[in-house]
Amino acid sequence: MEKINDYLKKDLKIIFIGFNPGIKSSKTGYHYAHSTNRFYKLLYESGLTSRLYKPQEDHKLLELGFGLTNIVSRPTQSADKIKEKEYERGKKQLLKKLKKYKPEVACFTGIGVYKKFANRSDVDRGLQNENNIEGVKEFVISSPSGLNRTPYEKQLEMYKKLKKLIE
Repeated sequence: MEKINDYLKKDLKIIFIGFNPGIKSSKTGYHYAHSTNRFYKLLYESGLTSRLYKPQEDHKLLELGFGLTNIVSRPTQSADKIKEKEYERGKKQLLKKLKKYKPEVACFTGIGVYKKFANRSDVDRGLQNENNIEGVKEFVISSPSGLNRTPYEKQLEMYKKLKKLIE
């Protein structure tokens, strides 16, 4: 399985941070590529993007001020296949990326992703009270994966809050 590219540059509005690439993303090379993943639909319906992007256009999000990365780069069928050592290594790498690129918001696309990053068990969706990097707001949304049982409307509400945060 292939790793997929990060899309990062300095001074982005948001860097979206996932667990790791899934099998479909690994095969195609695109972030959030599975047909049941709601990431691009949520971006569009929340107003973060003016049109519905396709996974094949993931790199174009940079033009809008949005970056893409993961806490772990190794593709797996599900996040429960990620080893603890990979999270530790990934957390260090992610901290370096966030310090280097300094986005306005580091948006974790999954409560579990943020739990691993922040070493916290008491995590809720939304803007976090504590930041790991000075000047970078940390925001948590539910995973857009089709496997996530969080109702779509609740997910959309969080994406809209994210949009207000960067306006």
